Amino acid sequence: MPKDPRIRSVLLIGSGPIIIGQACEFDYSGSQASRSLRQEGIEVTLINSNPATIMTDPVTADHVYLMPLTVESIVEILKKHKIDAVLPTMGGQTALNLAMECDKLGVWKEHKVRMIGVDTEAIDITENRERFRKLMESIGIPMAPSKTVTSFLEGKKVAQEFGFPLVIRASYTLGGTGAAFVHRPEDFDRLLKHGLQVSPIHEVLIDKALLGWKEFELELLRDKDDNVTIICSIENFDPMGVHTGDSITVAPAMTLSDRTYQKMRTMAIKMMRSIGDFAGGCNVQFAVSPDEAEDIYAVEINPRVSRSSALASKATGYPIAKIASKLAIGYRLDELENPITGTSAYFEPTLDYVIVKVPRWNFDKFEGSDRRLGLQMKSVGEVMGIGRCFQEALQKACQSLEIRRNGLGADGKEVTDPQVLLDSLSNPSWHRLFHIYDAIKAGVPFKTIHERTGIDLWFLKQVEDLILTEKEIQKHTLEDIPRDLLLEAKQKGYADRQIAHLLHCLESEVRQKREEMGIKRVYKLVDTCAGEFPAKTPYYYSTFEEENESLRSDRKKIIVLGSGPNRIGQGIEFDYCCVHGVLAARQEGYETIMINCNPETVSTDFDTADKLYFEPVFWEHIYDIIEHEKPEGVIVQLGGQTALKLAEKLHRYGIPVIGTSYEALDMAEDRERFSSMLRDLGIPYPKFGAVNTAEEAIALSRELGFPLLVRPSYVLGGQKMKIVINEEELVDQVLDILRLMPD
Repeated sequence: MPKDPRIRSVLLIGSGPIIIGQACEFDYSGSQASRSLRQEGIEVTLINSNPATIMTDPVTADHVYLMPLTVESIVEILKKHKIDAVLPTMGGQTALNLAMECDKLGVWKEHKVRMIGVDTEAIDITENRERFRKLMESIGIPMAPSKTVTSFLEGKKVAQEFGFPLVIRASYTLGGTGAAFVHRPEDFDRLLKHGLQVSPIHEVLIDKALLGWKEFELELLRDKDDNVTIICSIENFDPMGVHTGDSITVAPAMTLSDRTYQKMRTMAIKMMRSIGDFAGGCNVQFAVSPDEAEDIYAVEINPRVSRSSALASKATGYPIAKIASKLAIGYRLDELENPITGTSAYFEPTLDYVIVKVPRWNFDKFEGSDRRLGLQMKSVGEVMGIGRCFQEALQKACQSLEIRRNGLGADGKEVTDPQVLLDSLSNPSWHRLFHIYDAIKAGVPFKTIHERTGIDLWFLKQVEDLILTEKEIQKHTLEDIPRDLLLEAKQKGYADRQIAHLLHCLESEVRQKREEMGIKRVYKLVDTCAGEFPAKTPYYYSTFEEENESLRSDRKKIIVLGSGPNRIGQGIEFDYCCVHGVLAARQEGYETIMINCNPETVSTDFDTADKLYFEPVFWEHIYDIIEHEKPEGVIVQLGGQTALKLAEKLHRYGIPVIGTSYEALDMAEDRERFSSMLRDLGIPYPKFGAVNTAEEAIALSRELGFPLLVRPSYVLGGQKMKIVINEEELVDQVLDILRLMPD
């Protein structure tokens, strides 16, 4: 059955400004949905308040409104345009809340606008914790014991009834706002008051805590005839207790038995069908007991495109937002085509690789902040690594983070203090993965690590296996390392730089050695079907095998380096630049090649560039792609500091930097060269000096006088910049910069 002929004009609500818990994944889903609807001849009107997005580009929709996301703005648009339907599922919690507010005020009814992709009943059930719990109970889906309260006294009674530990979750909030674990009665009053305050309806759900249970997610799509397909299973590396946005996640699920997965799948479909009669996407979260019984409890369901939907789309190559928007206008799953394989969209994706998502935090911007991870999300971005095995994907994700690590381990930055390690294992933090590696290497028993972290033993064994591989490598020199061992290390994701550290040689020497041995990176397709059907879309990841599926064309090529993970000072605006750079190069007749590792972005959509390499923006990976593709040059000026930092190495290797030359980039970014240029041009500038040691800084301060502005070169967003007023502050700041930014 074709699309609903009554829907000729759709209003798409965006997600507004980037906030923790709601980032550029909604720009990706919103822009994809808009293109999908326009392909069907539907007039799209879009409202969003964030000017740094692709979705607010004039070319994305027929009418774009950069306006506050308020009821007043919606009414103004409805008066100007004849809107048949509103699609609020592509703009996160912000869009859902605004759609519900408009519904309660009768705005949609007054202007004869239908809500598609979700319905008000589904939103209310999933956001109202008490209604959701009662519905799950009625359809036989188990949940942790819980009760909803709307007052302080009610909450105290529930705490007495359940006992501790407890979880407090505020209704109608995003990113875990107002959520907390309560281990002790003395903390309960404060956290309960906070939850009631931040909930817009002053309601919280109090759960019996499932500490140590494993957490899983399923991404689903449903059409109007109640057909449901599972797009992806995602497993959280961290157990319940860490917000899924702050947890390392893995797809497909690694530690779930087939019996339990099938049971979970059945439960998820039952849950989606129970919450309302709508066609669209859904994200369902489960907790699974860590024992052999593998009991399953439902945690929550989101009747919209989510952060995990963007991850699942990039993990599988299945365009969830695109298909969800077509389902919303009346298509059935079996009527739609998977654009990668040309097969039916009803076929569930199959993966012959593993993806690992690792969050990116920015705690260094907030000295003294609480760095412990819990139910409230704190990460500002994320990266994704794709590999043939978990270890390869994990190493590639760690190489993508840009936190001055060459991967997991083998870089000389291990922590050896037993007490620091044990404390870190017990208290989830941004560097716990690295400390798990350090603890295993230091000989901390598996039982202790598992008890303190709750992380499944399968994952711990994978990390231990990496350490055993390193020990084998250290028995050799570059001259006598066996080919099989070097190949094994590369297949487990080790960078040449890590292997060089273990063999006490140069990165370039390791590269030369593996090339002599015929150990070369090849590229595999992300095709949604594990090679069962021919794939049309050039979306690649690297590994070390025999067959290379990335065929080089004879066309002139341009590579655009992406901006990597979002962080403060380098966000969605650089992805916007990269996308426009790709489009401009394509218009000039070049074959465009995108390299990036951020699953939230439009630039990593499989049809943005002619070729997408979902790889770390990390020298070794970039150089191998350049060697394979032989481009005319590389554009670095669109990807923020991530790409700019690679300009010097590209220049040194004789690879053309397209656009602004390396010489000009360095003159602008190197503080000493820039100030010297101002002096030579006769442009007024503050007195300055460049130093390499704390002693030089003290000597210079006596010449310049205080206060002084101390800052490194090649940074963005004021990173590590500080005004100092005396020698003590100066020395601390200089040493801090040299410690964290030795280059």
